[in-house]
Amino acid sequence: MEKLVQKAILGDTDAFLELMEKNSLSMYKVARGILGNDDDAADAIQDTILSCFEKIHTLQKPKYFKTWMIRILINECNQILRHYKKVQMPGEIPEAPRQDQSLAEFEFKEMLNLVDEKYRIILILYYVEEYKISEIADILEMNENTVKTRMARAREELRAAYFDQSQSQAHGYF
Repeated sequence: MEKLVQKAILGDTDAFLELMEKNSLSMYKVARGILGNDDDAADAIQDTILSCFEKIHTLQKPKYFKTWMIRILINECNQILRHYKKVQMPGEIPEAPRQDQSLAEFEFKEMLNLVDEKYRIILILYYVEEYKISEIADILEMNENTVKTRMARAREELRAAYFDQSQSQAHGYF
């Protein structure tokens, strides 16, 4: 993979396209996890590919290509989220599970919506993309201890939200 990155840095368009193809599923999982829908994920991925193409010559260490690319993707996703916060639509209906989406996937995505945004990305990178804590720290440019703390807080928020939901259901509120 590093040789492919080096070729792309030197201007080999075919090598760059191959890199994007090899990383398309990872980009999709991260973008979909952050943004929650395919259209916005596609926009974020498209903008990420363009940014990567324009800036690949600035990449210092080819072995960190994927980390660099995912960081750009996260920034693109955050930009889309900031845009939506400005034009928030009241009373949005939550997305129902599609036939190709398992109930477990749907529930996981619903649970992700219950935690703060700064915790959500860490959960996605850890559980969906299976990055190590140290890799997440690199991608998000933060201290490993901060990542661990946010992971613990995210889990606690999920636990509390799940407990609140199950209590409400037990008392007939849902």
